[in-house]
Amino acid sequence: MRVSDAHRHLGALPPYPFYGGPPVAPALRARATVDELLADLDAEGTERALVIPNYGVPDPDVAFAHNDLCVEAAQRDDRVRCALWVSPRPGDAERTAKALSLAGEAGVRALKISFLLGGSPTEEACQPGLETIFAAAAVHHLVVHVHTSPGAASDIDQVGTLVERFGDDVAIHLVHLGGGMSGHIKLIGGRFFDWIAAGKRVYTDASWAIGFAPRWLLAEIEARGFGEDRILFASDEPWSDREGELARMVAATASPELSRRVFEDNFVSLYD
Repeated sequence: MRVSDAHRHLGALPPYPFYGGPPVAPALRARATVDELLADLDAEGTERALVIPNYGVPDPDVAFAHNDLCVEAAQRDDRVRCALWVSPRPGDAERTAKALSLAGEAGVRALKISFLLGGSPTEEACQPGLETIFAAAAVHHLVVHVHTSPGAASDIDQVGTLVERFGDDVAIHLVHLGGGMSGHIKLIGGRFFDWIAAGKRVYTDASWAIGFAPRWLLAEIEARGFGEDRILFASDEPWSDREGELARMVAATASPELSRRVFEDNFVSLYD
């Protein structure tokens, strides 16, 4: 089966004392070099991949420093497309401006934002940064790739405001299917399909999804008769595992046509 991966990370992170414990580096398959990434794609037989700067430690310099590495990967191998790490936080304005100077580089297809490192979609101080990021995405025809997880600033109630505001003009990829039980139910139960019907350019992947969610999502697509062009396969390596994510999505796709959409065609349409 031909598989394109719409969400995996590149770059090593330093050990960090998460949750008050000792310094640890839990993402064992984090790749520090382009050669290591390409070796993984070879071993997997992955046809295409969107590569995103690795992040997770509360130091924005670490994530921003991986932008050049991801651009290098995209320009070395035609299988690879990349996202640039950007941030709407006022304290990251200079770093984001530098990142956006790379937006026209060959192989760049997306801008990545996550509120795990601070800020919020609705925080007043972040509004100028968000306007700048989405304006750059529109000019360069880039996707905005947004992390979702339950609660706080990454909750779909917060992140969904970005779809409402910017989704007419910019493609928005909501990572992790809205994030957790609440996000899955809010999205699959109607919000995702309402956005599509309203003309919003919204996409998602099922990485990190709770077991029932991929089956329900794809069953809803079959029942409603639309949305099959908005779902992508994503491994989220090294924070998830490709083997498990792949098995779950293969099991959830009920037809060869839908499988081809999820694992190949939608990536080509959005990122290639």
